[in-house]
Amino acid sequence: MLLELARLLADSPIRFFAVFEYITLRALLACATALAIGLLAGPWVIRRLTAMKIGQAVRSYGPETHLEKAGTPTMGGVLVLISVAISTVLWADLGNRFVWVVLLVTLGFGWIGWRDDYLKVVYRDPEGMPAKQKFFWQALIGLVAAIYLSFAVSVPATTELWPLFKSWVLSGFTQSLPTKADLIVPFFKSVSYPLGVFGFVALTWFVIVGTSNAVNLTDGLDGLAIMPTVMIGGALGVFAYVVGRVDYSEYLLFPYIPGAGELMIICAAIGGAGLAFLWFNAYPAQVFMGDVGALALGGALGTIAVVVRQEIVLFIMGGVFVVETLSVMIQVAWFKYTKMRYGEGRRIFLMAPLHHHFEVGGWKETQVVVRFWIITMMLVLVGLATLKLR
Repeated sequence: MLLELARLLADSPIRFFAVFEYITLRALLACATALAIGLLAGPWVIRRLTAMKIGQAVRSYGPETHLEKAGTPTMGGVLVLISVAISTVLWADLGNRFVWVVLLVTLGFGWIGWRDDYLKVVYRDPEGMPAKQKFFWQALIGLVAAIYLSFAVSVPATTELWPLFKSWVLSGFTQSLPTKADLIVPFFKSVSYPLGVFGFVALTWFVIVGTSNAVNLTDGLDGLAIMPTVMIGGALGVFAYVVGRVDYSEYLLFPYIPGAGELMIICAAIGGAGLAFLWFNAYPAQVFMGDVGALALGGALGTIAVVVRQEIVLFIMGGVFVVETLSVMIQVAWFKYTKMRYGEGRRIFLMAPLHHHFEVGGWKETQVVVRFWIITMMLVLVGLATLKLR
């Protein structure tokens, strides 16, 4: 919005407004705007959530130390989404297709999380929305985004997508995509695997839905999920800037994705909004993010990673999210298997997700959180190293 205004004023004798064409400047302004909105609106949001008695319902099978968290205001992720949305609309190029698809996926997953949190709060049900219903909506949004992106990342930003999609359908779904839709393998020069339309759609769907749920599973301790999200989002912003420029992408051997650079604005907004939320979410938390924030931010990271063609790098940088998810899958699978085999369910971890395993094992909550932050920071550095180590 402000970019369009700056472009109008750039034709005036005051040439200062031309600087707003620089993505890096607008990214800094988006980060500052989201940070300011979060810090200023945070206390009011917390008071409103408290007055509305929107308190966290703690699961009975969680760590006993978490029982004291019952009643803490939740659904604070709304503050993050508002900050990100406003900052993006103010500073991003609203004519960019990638900005809108990421923003709509973020808000779509945020709606699912809001519904889930609402059921938890109003009906005092710690389980919230039924798992099948939640997964259905996640799968639907992820599928629509995947089909759209399968064509959007492969053609210039000015190309109409409908004729391309129609020709693919008329070809009997056999028409191949350009190489920009291939799966890029990091640390190797020009190594990629052709996916085809169906392969790309399947991978994109898995990345978006999987990342959304992974962040949500990790969001179990004060500040645990939001800081890794900020770090990973910042790194993805760097990748977006690189693949969105012809010169940098050619020099670093990345595919050039016209328009992808604008996603740096959303990444910066996520960083600013996340840091503002951490101000209130740091131990002892004054507010919890809830599914409305965790599902939305995970969906945003997954979608951005797909656009900038860094799905494997996201897997590396989000190692904490991946391990947390695997710990739940392994625990559930082993428990069901041993119950069927021996008549009694057995556990591999003291408690899942993994952060609860360390809590029950004797680590303090702050120790788990900060150590997971440090691990994420190292993994993000590894991911950024793929820019040059190829």
